[in-house]
Amino acid sequence: MDFYKVSERNDLGLMFERPGVSPDRSSGISTSSKYIPTSRRAFKGLKDYIKKLVDIETFTRDLEDWILVKTYSNPAQRKQLVRSPFQIEELHQLDYALEGVLLQQLFRMPFSLSAADELKEDEYLSLEDFLYTIVDGLWRTFWHKSGPLPFFVSCPCYPGSKFYTVERAISRGRLGSLCGAALISKNGNDSHVQWDQVAELALFKQDIAQGSEFGFSAATICEAIFYGLHILLSRYSNKSSSETNDSVYVLVLDSKFGGLIKLGGDLSKLEFNSTNPCDAVVDWVKLHAEVNISPIDRVWNKLGNANWGDLGTLQLLLATFYSIIQCKGPPRKSIASLAADHSLRLQKRRIESRFVCNGYELVPSQQSATKREIVELDHAEDTFFRKQVSRLNFQRGEVMLLEDQQEWKGFCIQETLAEGNVWSYNALSVEHPGDLFTIYVGAHPSRLEPSWEDMSLWYQVQRQTKVLNILKQHGISSNYLPELVASGRILHPGSCRKQSPGGRCDHPWCGTPVLVTRPVGEPLSSIVARSGPFSTEEALRCCRDCVSALRSALMANIQHGDICPENIIRVNGRGSSRTKVTYVPISWGRAVLEDRDSPAMNLQFSSTHALQQGKLCPSSDAESLIYLLYFICGGAIAQQDSIESALQWREKCWAKRLIQHQLGEVSALLKAFADYVDSLRGTPYPVDYNIWLRRLNKAVDGSLDRGKLIEAATTLTIEDVAESSGTSGAGTTFSC
Repeated sequence: MDFYKVSERNDLGLMFERPGVSPDRSSGISTSSKYIPTSRRAFKGLKDYIKKLVDIETFTRDLEDWILVKTYSNPAQRKQLVRSPFQIEELHQLDYALEGVLLQQLFRMPFSLSAADELKEDEYLSLEDFLYTIVDGLWRTFWHKSGPLPFFVSCPCYPGSKFYTVERAISRGRLGSLCGAALISKNGNDSHVQWDQVAELALFKQDIAQGSEFGFSAATICEAIFYGLHILLSRYSNKSSSETNDSVYVLVLDSKFGGLIKLGGDLSKLEFNSTNPCDAVVDWVKLHAEVNISPIDRVWNKLGNANWGDLGTLQLLLATFYSIIQCKGPPRKSIASLAADHSLRLQKRRIESRFVCNGYELVPSQQSATKREIVELDHAEDTFFRKQVSRLNFQRGEVMLLEDQQEWKGFCIQETLAEGNVWSYNALSVEHPGDLFTIYVGAHPSRLEPSWEDMSLWYQVQRQTKVLNILKQHGISSNYLPELVASGRILHPGSCRKQSPGGRCDHPWCGTPVLVTRPVGEPLSSIVARSGPFSTEEALRCCRDCVSALRSALMANIQHGDICPENIIRVNGRGSSRTKVTYVPISWGRAVLEDRDSPAMNLQFSSTHALQQGKLCPSSDAESLIYLLYFICGGAIAQQDSIESALQWREKCWAKRLIQHQLGEVSALLKAFADYVDSLRGTPYPVDYNIWLRRLNKAVDGSLDRGKLIEAATTLTIEDVAESSGTSGAGTTFSC
């Protein structure tokens, strides 16, 4: 029989931490304790072990004091000890993404001041319909519009019990013993539902707070953790692989409020104690589990239906979204892509409501001094206003005029490049038709207050303009950096009544910032999706070009802060090198100029330091570049659902040298570069880009210095310094 061994290191959960406790403690563990088995024969024994985990009262008694210490002993620090599963920005983005989605609630939660028994049937029908509506709306929105829904709702009584529909529980007189409802993933034989099919569980209680003024009561948290453990162990007992990292969302609701608890952790560290299983799982929760607890918020309003726009319901929706991903894989449409249309929908609603933009205020386009009445909108006027909004989204063949330092420039739109919240276009210059440029269009200043996306869009354009101007002022130009061609404001049709050169009039376009750059290319994300992993030559060239760009920007004390496949483009040969391609980092709108600047947060490609501290260290861009190289060389980067899981993925990859192994199969030089960056990660030491640029130039072009890579106003020299600048004490040397 094969068994896992408990790691010597005490890997405490990031949410609950218990310092000073060793994982080899023997409290409550008999000498017959073994570790969770991985052989096929042992999985049957594990299922019998799970059947013994039914004493929820003993579990609660053993864990409740620990929960109280972690959550309520010091309410002032509760926010630091117990984190919510989601950030407020994630909930707002989901709200924008579901803006046009109809989530119809048929059965309404009955509202009563007293808990009457006759309401229980209606309550469970409402809960069943609530869960079904959520999963159906999310599946149709993000995965498949048509076809059968791969989930259904069923209700258990206790851990390990059978599942019932609400109607069946009513007919058999078991309604009073139901604990809640579960989303069940269909597997072809749904007559006998197993607990490993549970995608998400919703516990339904009379009072989820039970008198606690800070949120969930300790007993409620213990109960949710107990059910979550049962689901995780049931999933694991039916796996043939040794993958042990998993998580489950347990929703907790009553007839007014709701919240959720997320449980995860490495089950290979659970000690297999058949004599006293309750003590074993309690110890695992205290030592190795990761527990996230959301705040309690209103889910049902006084009318009885769900408030879809409220944070309480949004966090339940988002938990269900991630639960679907765990069972059925990533969605076809992302939350970010649907949320990006929020600004356009907002503007359309304003026009349909007969509102026009007037500076910072919104005023009715027609006002009646005598009475208010509904009037039919004149068709010609409606067409005019709709055209105004749609023209902000330029179409192929349209000409965009902008004012750059009191000089007018025209660009003919060729292609729309919509990436997330950034609106950009490929366009030809009217004055020089042979030149192709990239145009970034910001948001109108009056839309910054009501729209988070518009504010981000405006910031991206303005900030990127500032960064490229700084590079230009320092005399730094390179084939591997974008070049600022023009920046200014859109010129709108008709007369402009602005009072000053920096002001704006009441026209919906006036004051919208625009940035024009070159070169134009295709992002790496599209190239990999179409053609697959890069060849050795292309991977080395991409690394060399990105290293050159990062070194050039660093001369002006600028770090990119958002290295990812969408922000690196491949440009066909230009200048004197028409036969070769170059790779150029773009989207410098989140570049870091000073310590107070915050980089972009990308769970797949941001550096470890950026995710942990919200800031960049000297090696952050290089670390992100390693993840980029790993991706384009065929490495698998799973979609992460939280900062904690992203950090765990990084720790695992670096500890097991998975990245170096993948890159080593492509190039020994890329592997050596990954080793070098690994030695610098999170340290205050700068990356020696010069020495690696020399080696990459030799590998790519066959010489140490192939032409003038950087043209600057100051004299630049490349010195062959120590093998590991800033880390010589670590004893890391390479021979390439």
